[in-house]
Amino acid sequence: MFLVQYAGLNHLSFDPASNNKSVQFGSAAGPQVLESPAENGSDPGKKRKRANVTPADGGRKLSLDSIPMGLPMSDPTAWATAMNNLGMAPMGMTGQPLLPDFDPALGMMTGIPPINPMMPGLGIVPPPIPPDMPAVKEIIHCKSCTLFPPNPHLPPPATRERPPGCKTVFVGGLPENGTEQIIMEVFEQCGEVIAIRKSKKNFCHIRFAEEFMVDKALYLSGYRIRLGSSTDKKDTGRLHVDFAQARDDLYEWECKQRMLAREERHRRRLEEERFRPPSPPPVVHYSDHECSVVAEKLKDDTKFLEAIQTLLTWIERGEVNRRTANNFYSMIQSANSHIRRLVNEKAAHEKEMEEAKEKFKLALSGILVQFEQIVAVYHSASKQKAWDHFTKAQRKNISVWCKQAEEIRNIHNDELMGIRREEEMEMSDEEIEDPSEMKETEESALVSQVEALKEENDSLRWQLDAYRNEVELLKQEQGKASRDEDTTKEQQMKLLQQALQGMQKHLLKVQDEYKKREAELEKVREDKLKIETLLENLKEQQSIADEEDKERDATDCQGNESSTSRVCACSQEKECPVEKSLSNSPVKSEREVLLVGIISTFLHVHPFGASIEYICSYLQRLDSKICTAEVEVLMTRLQNTFRQELSGVGASLEKRWKFCGFDGLKMT
Repeated sequence: MFLVQYAGLNHLSFDPASNNKSVQFGSAAGPQVLESPAENGSDPGKKRKRANVTPADGGRKLSLDSIPMGLPMSDPTAWATAMNNLGMAPMGMTGQPLLPDFDPALGMMTGIPPINPMMPGLGIVPPPIPPDMPAVKEIIHCKSCTLFPPNPHLPPPATRERPPGCKTVFVGGLPENGTEQIIMEVFEQCGEVIAIRKSKKNFCHIRFAEEFMVDKALYLSGYRIRLGSSTDKKDTGRLHVDFAQARDDLYEWECKQRMLAREERHRRRLEEERFRPPSPPPVVHYSDHECSVVAEKLKDDTKFLEAIQTLLTWIERGEVNRRTANNFYSMIQSANSHIRRLVNEKAAHEKEMEEAKEKFKLALSGILVQFEQIVAVYHSASKQKAWDHFTKAQRKNISVWCKQAEEIRNIHNDELMGIRREEEMEMSDEEIEDPSEMKETEESALVSQVEALKEENDSLRWQLDAYRNEVELLKQEQGKASRDEDTTKEQQMKLLQQALQGMQKHLLKVQDEYKKREAELEKVREDKLKIETLLENLKEQQSIADEEDKERDATDCQGNESSTSRVCACSQEKECPVEKSLSNSPVKSEREVLLVGIISTFLHVHPFGASIEYICSYLQRLDSKICTAEVEVLMTRLQNTFRQELSGVGASLEKRWKFCGFDGLKMT
């Protein structure tokens, strides 16, 4: 679909210094590039046309016919024009730029594509494509519009995550005057378009026939589109192509996945059926003809298994009746006769097995004799006469080989003895009655056992010497290690003892604190009980004071009583002034009198008053049992001695008690 522009060119095939001909183009405006005959129907013989080559991917490639031209080196302007048409910065033959302020974006003539360096007229052959060179997007000419590539230095346009089975793309940034025909003309180069859904807001959705066509359409993202040669904003736009999520695409993708899953299940089922063992052939139904066939098969050893299975199936089906009983009896009799053949066959196999056992015994006894000789060689080599002449490595190898040979010999000897024991257990009564053969076998077994025991004794003696040396070495090493371990153990024991002592001290401290806390709790409980009793007493006193106040109010209201009652009352008061003063006085104990004196002295020192908490803190220094409620109740009863006032503003508002005893004397 798109051409690839290369950054570098090979040297020219001619010498510009010796060529003074002017540049020759097809017309004054430059080389003509026309649409293909399929698009405009022009005659290919009259004008040079742009070849329309449709590759496999459905795209287009532009190429030009050869144009003979020459470049005079004496005129640098013509050389700069040619380089400008190639889309390259004008450079001299020495590599110096001819135009230092050259802008490649302004050098291209409007409507005329750059001259392709592959033109045979120039005689220029491009160099091989570097593997890491990115492809540069080219201008795309369509019938009704032109697509200009984006800046290659900008990052690629962002796209969303590709939905599964995506065949639909979102195209934004379309010109306002763009139609569905123009969109179809641009995007049908990417592949077969199934549907176009265009919106009034300069975007559309295009659905292709295959998924790979979406990748081709995404290549056009970032291109600037221009309708015809107009530069109006309504005829231009910048394409933004992105994946779109369509329900039809998702449905087709799910159907395809389900089809693939069905194919996979079918393939697995075929594999399972291929590896499944074949089912047994069906058993034929009973008939006289089949009965005669089965009877003949029962007499044949090769077909007996098939016939006996058929007979078993018929009997289980219930084919036996009075009419067929004789036939079934004859077949059962044939099966019984086959037992004799099986017994004879078993006897033949047992005979073969006994012969094989005898052969195995003979071969094993010969192997044991050879092992005995090899072990004897090792033992003779281990004696002092020959042992001193071997090197240390040779002695080690000989001892290892000797141990291996003894182990293998003992294994085979045990196997032979086991076979002989089995034979002895299977001996019949007739063989047991023959004492001579038994004595010979017993003597041979005893001789072999004695020899084996001698060899084992020698090997054990040598192993014992080796173990003694190893034990001495281990004792020396353990003596060193035990000393180190003793020192470490002593240090660990000391650390553990110190830790235990610290733990014991900590436990004692915790126990003392616990006892102190318990004593404090008991004191708090006692104080609580005392406070509760004081509160009850204060409540009773308060109720009594309220009743007295009510009685005083009642006496004040009876001001118009007779003079006789007043005289009597005055005489009674004179007679018992002490009793009345005691009953009506707010101070009821000597302790309260002391408290009143102390509080009066304290408040006299503080003329601006003090809070109840401050007063109680001072009193608790003298007596810790004094509580705030008791002091406050006492001061409220003595209204002529103490007065409560509010001081402060806002958050600093506070209740303070003041001493007013001197004012109270004047009032009373």
